[in-house]
Amino acid sequence: MIDQPVTVDIKADHVATVEIRRPPNNFFSLAMLTGVAEALEELDDDPACRAVVLCSEGKHFCAGADFSGRGGSEGEGTDRTEDVYAAAVRIFRTATPIVAAIQGAAIGGGLGLALTADFRVAAPEARFSANFARLGFHQGFGLSVTLPRLVGVQAAADLLYTGRRVKGDEAVALGLADRLVPLDEVRSAAHDLAREIAASAPLAVRSIRATLRGDLADRVEAATAHELVEQTRLRATEDFAEGTRAMVERREPVFRGR
Repeated sequence: MIDQPVTVDIKADHVATVEIRRPPNNFFSLAMLTGVAEALEELDDDPACRAVVLCSEGKHFCAGADFSGRGGSEGEGTDRTEDVYAAAVRIFRTATPIVAAIQGAAIGGGLGLALTADFRVAAPEARFSANFARLGFHQGFGLSVTLPRLVGVQAAADLLYTGRRVKGDEAVALGLADRLVPLDEVRSAAHDLAREIAASAPLAVRSIRATLRGDLADRVEAATAHELVEQTRLRATEDFAEGTRAMVERREPVFRGR
């Protein structure tokens, strides 16, 4: 386990980098999400920060939950899903614009984390997936709200029902990502966009952001409460056991509808 799952660095151009450091997969956990929330909350109060790049060390942005047996089905060990979602809501309640740099997988809850950002800069190698139905599960992390808000109800239904993986170019076409750049330029391109934002009047940007996002954090909080109920119900099914087992065994699941 890495001692510091999240680090923060602020540059002279008023852009802060919040980096998740749990490579290579950056599976989410309560500690990691709390670290991101705390970093963003502190940056909200720092006049030196006007925009944030949210990124991850290693191959993937965030490969979701670790179902390998080394961690829990939501986060790690004894992490409670309701605590994980409370940390997620804290992220949505922060005020500083966020640009996420997506170099690899943003899967499940990792996709939820990516959608906390205002913008996503992706590589062709990026993979976005709301893979919950492929696990016999209900979506979480507020994706019931954030995904259709971003790509529309029909495209969200497609992604949620099928759980299919979307490459970087299709993600941009869908509106799931905003810019497509070569893999080795993802972080620098995210920083360039954040620097453009930081060059605008900071009070105006925060005001505009608050207007555009509206009651998003409240809607996410309500959504996660419903998602938790459905996840708890479905976690007890044979299909969920089969879905998670099949993922660990890298095979197609055989669902029975029970």
